[in-house]
Amino acid sequence: MKIPTTEEAVEETSFREAILPPSLRELRQKLGRKAKQEKRFRFYSLYGLVCRGDVLGAAWAAVRRNHGAPGVDQVSIDQVGATPESEAAFLGEIESSLKEKTYRAQAVRRVYLPKANGKLRPLGIPTVRDRVVQAAVLLILEPIFEADFEDCSYGFRPGRSAHDALSAIHQHLKEGRAGVYDADLAGYFDSIPHDKLVACLRMRVVDGGVLGLIRQWLKAPVVEPRPKGRGKPPTVRRNDRGTPQGGVLSPLLANVYLHWFDHLFQRGDGPGQWAKAKLVRYADDFVVLARYVSPRLKDWIEEKLEGWLGLEINREKTRVLDLRQAGQSLDFLGYTFRQDRDRYGRGQRYWNLLPSRKAMARERETLRGMINHRQSHTPLPELIGRLNRHLRGWANYFGQGYPRASFRHLNHFVRYRLGKHLQRRSQRGWRARAGVSLYAHLEHLGLVRL
Repeated sequence: MKIPTTEEAVEETSFREAILPPSLRELRQKLGRKAKQEKRFRFYSLYGLVCRGDVLGAAWAAVRRNHGAPGVDQVSIDQVGATPESEAAFLGEIESSLKEKTYRAQAVRRVYLPKANGKLRPLGIPTVRDRVVQAAVLLILEPIFEADFEDCSYGFRPGRSAHDALSAIHQHLKEGRAGVYDADLAGYFDSIPHDKLVACLRMRVVDGGVLGLIRQWLKAPVVEPRPKGRGKPPTVRRNDRGTPQGGVLSPLLANVYLHWFDHLFQRGDGPGQWAKAKLVRYADDFVVLARYVSPRLKDWIEEKLEGWLGLEINREKTRVLDLRQAGQSLDFLGYTFRQDRDRYGRGQRYWNLLPSRKAMARERETLRGMINHRQSHTPLPELIGRLNRHLRGWANYFGQGYPRASFRHLNHFVRYRLGKHLQRRSQRGWRARAGVSLYAHLEHLGLVRL
């Protein structure tokens, strides 16, 4: 399962952190109250709100905060924001094109990021212009759909985090729900059927202008990286399924679609009632916890996901677990859950929560990249400053549960690597002054201890 990185956490919370103008905060509160009070109300006049200057200004501020890469037009955020005049002209052109209904979505630039398992994760990068319009639509739609989402959903939602999802799983395990259906959806973001997604949106939004914008982004062509070899043009293909990861609106659309799985699960005739099961979902990663995962429960989950929603379950990675059995563990969002013997020798067991082996291996690989021969000419205080910022961020995420042993391991690993690094920097071989150990020397230089 995918671990939310620091960069993704920033993207997830950008709209919550952005300082919205009072008029926009009040508008979002009104939309949320209306949606919460009238569960069957369909919003039919939203396009004009997307075109408002304060909405577009807040959307641009959020996009600028993320410092994303350029799209297919190669226009960067720095170019747009180079001067107040260029920024005003950029937003003015967007506002005019939206009001005159001449706005057209541009193609999406495809990039591939390496995954821990050696495979590549596809990302779609819209142009800065398209990201601003998507952000404006998100600012208007988010409070409407937030009023409907179930409490079991945690990913890419305001006021909720991966830590909240982990705490919920921990609590369900302590309540005795140690039977786990650990699901893995194959390429979820790229496999959402467009017609069914739009049908889910229409349950709340029937404004043709807003739905038309969303259809443009869903259907936007994808420009693949240029093939190796001279003179070969990049491949352009059309989308008939999916919402590309990397788009500002994609996380909300992904939540809107899987919300209906959450809803059926919690409904009176769903397994939340007849199996007393609990669902914890973070975007497309989710687990179902019950006292026992029966064939009926397993079949219900798979039929709704594959037969009803038209998604594909990765059978190789999806598992049914009983965490009460020796050697069984659950990995979720970079953490491992398992039942361990009491640390003080008492005749009882406890639910341990610690960084997973994969997360530790990824962190060691990251640290190797930060402390290597290419850093030989980097001043040591600067290198230690970089390490400190990285280690603090890692520890902030992996500080839940019982991480002491993992932290101790990484402390030793960093100091060992820095010792080797000091040896490489010195032709005579580095030695600490008499009576001062390597650990004391690095602590004197300010290296943090997890």
